[in-house]
Amino acid sequence: MHYSRLCAVLIDCNTDNLDQAAGFWSSALGRPTDPGHAGSNENYMMLVSPPEEPIVQIQRVSHGSRVHLDIETDDIPAEVLRLEGLGAVVVDRLERWVVMQAPTGQRFCVVRAQRPDFPGNANRWD
Repeated sequence: MHYSRLCAVLIDCNTDNLDQAAGFWSSALGRPTDPGHAGSNENYMMLVSPPEEPIVQIQRVSHGSRVHLDIETDDIPAEVLRLEGLGAVVVDRLERWVVMQAPTGQRFCVVRAQRPDFPGNANRWD
């Protein structure tokens, strides 16, 4: 048995100016940037997110700009196996997360639990 849920929306930006990209998304979504957050650094800028809503994070990338989702779980291998059973494939296994691709081509990540209320409203998978 394990739990998982939508954790975050990451806005991947192919840019040299992360602050400018974060400023745009901050204004567009009405969420202030949070440069003091532990998740903010030279390649990531967190936006302030209400605890009951998914995290929104602006990410500097070298590939084309796009949006991707993170699924948080208390058991990454079990969640990856579950998603493979649905037709997703592993693209890359990194130190703390797994990049996957849906059967329809979208990339997403499976990450360890990120939000303090986990499992909160997470799905339980037996």
